[in-house]
Amino acid sequence: MLRPTALPADVVARLHRDRHWGRVSIGEHFAATCARRGYDDALIEGERRLSFAEWGRLTERAALGLLALGVGPGDVVAYQLPNWWEAAVVFTAAARVGAVVNPVLPMLRAHELRFILRQSGAAVLVVPGVFRDCDYPQLVAGLRADLPALREVLVTRAAPRAAMRSFDAFLDTPWERAPQTAGRVVSAVDPDSVLMLMYTSGTTALPKGVLHTHNTLIAEVQSLARVHALTPRDRTLMPSPLTHISGVIHAILAPALHGTSAVLMERWDAGQGLDCIERERVTYMVGAPTFLADLIAQCDGAGGAAGSSLRLFSCGGAPVTAELIERARARLGCAAKRVYGSTEFPTISTTDAADAPRRGSETEGRPIAPAEVRIVDDDGRVCPTDADGEIQARGPECFVGYADAALNAEAFTADGWFRTGDLGRLDAEGYLRITGRLKDIVIRKGEKFSVRELEELIARHPSVADVAVLALPDPRSGERACAVVSLRPAAALTLADLTDFLRRQGLAVQKLPEQLEVVDALPRTESGKVHRAALKGRFG
Repeated sequence: MLRPTALPADVVARLHRDRHWGRVSIGEHFAATCARRGYDDALIEGERRLSFAEWGRLTERAALGLLALGVGPGDVVAYQLPNWWEAAVVFTAAARVGAVVNPVLPMLRAHELRFILRQSGAAVLVVPGVFRDCDYPQLVAGLRADLPALREVLVTRAAPRAAMRSFDAFLDTPWERAPQTAGRVVSAVDPDSVLMLMYTSGTTALPKGVLHTHNTLIAEVQSLARVHALTPRDRTLMPSPLTHISGVIHAILAPALHGTSAVLMERWDAGQGLDCIERERVTYMVGAPTFLADLIAQCDGAGGAAGSSLRLFSCGGAPVTAELIERARARLGCAAKRVYGSTEFPTISTTDAADAPRRGSETEGRPIAPAEVRIVDDDGRVCPTDADGEIQARGPECFVGYADAALNAEAFTADGWFRTGDLGRLDAEGYLRITGRLKDIVIRKGEKFSVRELEELIARHPSVADVAVLALPDPRSGERACAVVSLRPAAALTLADLTDFLRRQGLAVQKLPEQLEVVDALPRTESGKVHRAALKGRFG
């Protein structure tokens, strides 16, 4: 069973004492929302429209089905699904039975998937059939011998392979009348228990499993409802994966807890996005700068404007320029602004309607109360105003630790502040500016992955003697991965050769390097470390 392990007991006690954490689980909140919102639209996926009543009914059926499969409190239910409504049903069903839901990015392949499912000990996995040229049942079948804890694989919108089940049939089964569930009921769930395990590849070679409880996620949704002035009349367009923190928060949890609606996009297309905004009367979006830039370009190309319903675009997940925000405000006619957060701490700071026009384009805003931010120097001392240092944050929506507890000591201070790994400064008004990163990662279209992970795989290539991966600015994706290598004697290597090799290693397509540079030797500092600044100056 996955348990919170990192936050000091006095920090947890304070969060309860100050009523930042409550005593009601997400499953209970969701049931109340469904009763209140009834047959209003909850999730819209193409022609499929799921009302809150139907979402609630499917959730209860799936929850009983999970109980029938032997899933109980603390068991891990993983899903690797596109932006389909089934992902939301799996999430809320796991919440109802006290299980831990593990959303897995659909782009991940054997290399990452094996590690994630082994470490999480997932008991159930829900996958599509063939999606974007990947046969997921075949992929999982090839890994299953390495996954002793994986008892059930459910396949949605496709026929299952041997030793797998159809998720569609699973939902159609009247589990309330099945002998497997006789005497078993969906019982109350402790809101301090872990609800979500989400892996991020941020700054380490191996993905880090981030643990969130019911209470941390509830606190996040409540804070966003305040700062974004969300009401049940709001409707979001969600092209970010429902396996990414922003997708889960805004397209699953905000509807489940606050009664908003979500329009799901399986694949991002700016033209279709504008059509969805107009047709579905979308009021807000939260996403990476790529989405915002594409919408602006689409409007420019079409000579028109975005739907008048769009009132807000909150932009984060990668470096955001002031120029992009200003263009968005002028072209889209909405309140565009920056936001700062991570999988560990989903939303640390942003601006609201009052200060976004003045400070939302050049700063990451102010911490969303009751969250707090401090800037510290290398010795852990709090920095003065406008001085650069490491950004540390604390608040009720902060995660409670990693699946690998050995990572917690580095992630948290003794008094419970989260070390973000980012560099920044606070001005006299309390506005935050990000100025750099302590560790090297690539942020491509809002998705983070470590250069170390890529370097270790490239080093396995028989032609490579030495390697460094750089995160270089890219006008389209924010950043691109550039592999700089020295070769073994008489060896040759092209970018096509390298990407083919990495694909065979099972690396996700989104992590493949987009640039290859061959040098005689990598420059190094006096201490023997790769001189990344010199390489960036040469190739960036």
